[in-house]
Amino acid sequence: MKIIKYFMLLVLISALSLSAWIYYPQYQLNKMKQESAPVTEKTNKLTYIDYYRTSPDSTVNHLALGDSIIRGYRISEEENFISQFSSKLGAETGKQVISQNEGIIGITSERLNVLVQDGIYDEEVKGADLITLNVGGNDILKLVKKSDIYSALKSFDSLQGGFSKNLSEITTRIKELNPAATIVFLELYNPMPTDHQFYSLADKLLPKWNLMIYETAKETPYSIVVQTTNVINSENLQYLSTDGVHPNPLGNTAISNQMLEQFQQQHKADAVLANREK
Repeated sequence: MKIIKYFMLLVLISALSLSAWIYYPQYQLNKMKQESAPVTEKTNKLTYIDYYRTSPDSTVNHLALGDSIIRGYRISEEENFISQFSSKLGAETGKQVISQNEGIIGITSERLNVLVQDGIYDEEVKGADLITLNVGGNDILKLVKKSDIYSALKSFDSLQGGFSKNLSEITTRIKELNPAATIVFLELYNPMPTDHQFYSLADKLLPKWNLMIYETAKETPYSIVVQTTNVINSENLQYLSTDGVHPNPLGNTAISNQMLEQFQQQHKADAVLANREK
């Protein structure tokens, strides 16, 4: 009888631990999204749009670093969300927005970190007013390709640790080179339809991944996390290309609109505004 009790206790503890591992990150993620949401009361703070609109400079330099989501996959340069957002930002602010897309198809967070630490983008970073950064999707894809999905899941925590370290080091280096630049991160989205055999699993694991992006952004002055999952999800599969992973032109437009909406609503930090007035 004691053995049965111990066994049931062990099962209960295991179930609770698994639930905490899966669901607590979603709770933390929702909390961090709420903290970054714009306040509704009147404020003297400038939104990001207002900040760039009132800038004494006539141009805004927009640098983009990362993977195929940044580069654009099988679409023209004009259809890419980096180009689309830059055009919309220019129209909203009355500035000339010059975009430079350094996205590399297939790049991992580890490889991008090496390039950043080696100074490959130093001059571009120093001259940027706005830096959009997206990486990490290939970390997961390459792991899955090397093994079956269940073996990949066993390595998920260590993979997360590597990604978190790389993202932190990349943003730290960027801020060392250009403390005033705005950094725009993108959430990692789930491109699977709801009837896919791994949809539910991915939907539970991705919050753990996105939580690391929000945690990095929280420690990074003047940053925004674009809520890509609001527009690229199982309810908007028309935004995906035929490969079922990358956003098509419509998807890129949706991401650029989401970016613009957040720039219109979220506020630039007081420290940056004070520095401008000196």
